[in-house]
Amino acid sequence: MLIAETFADRDTPASDRLVLAYDARCRSRQRVVLVGGEELGYVFPAGTVLRHGDRLRTGSGRVVAIEAAAEALLEVRTDDTLQLIRAAYHLGNRHVPVQLAEGCLRLQPDHVLAEMLLGLGCTVTEVEAPFDPEGGAYAAHAHTGAHDYRPARAATAGSTRHPADGAQSSPARIHEFK
Repeated sequence: MLIAETFADRDTPASDRLVLAYDARCRSRQRVVLVGGEELGYVFPAGTVLRHGDRLRTGSGRVVAIEAAAEALLEVRTDDTLQLIRAAYHLGNRHVPVQLAEGCLRLQPDHVLAEMLLGLGCTVTEVEAPFDPEGGAYAAHAHTGAHDYRPARAATAGSTRHPADGAQSSPARIHEFK
């Protein structure tokens, strides 16, 4: 089984892909199966979220590309920009992960939130699409230049470790993978 504990640059060519839904990408350590059929275990600090486009580097130097899997989502639309902003505000106020797209918001299905959004004058439809929600306002931008859920930490010069890995990471223990 391959083990990954570090990130590679996003432009590094990958030898395989790992396609996961958002909830699975929020787990900081787990055992998974790559598209090519090989098993991979990864271990990262608690709170690490794998983002679409990330690259994991295994102990043997292989690189694996992360892809957001298509999943059931709610898509929120309205012709009124202020209504869409209001919807985003109310979702953010509830700490709901939201993906911002051209002219719409996407979120994981929730009938209570759907009713709230309809009450705000929005159209809510069910879609199947990859889900890669916005990161927090205080997230690191050094790795990708994009929004990211990883805690902001500086990488050392010449380091192959991801900025979120911190000074140390725990050794991989297969029995801890879930």
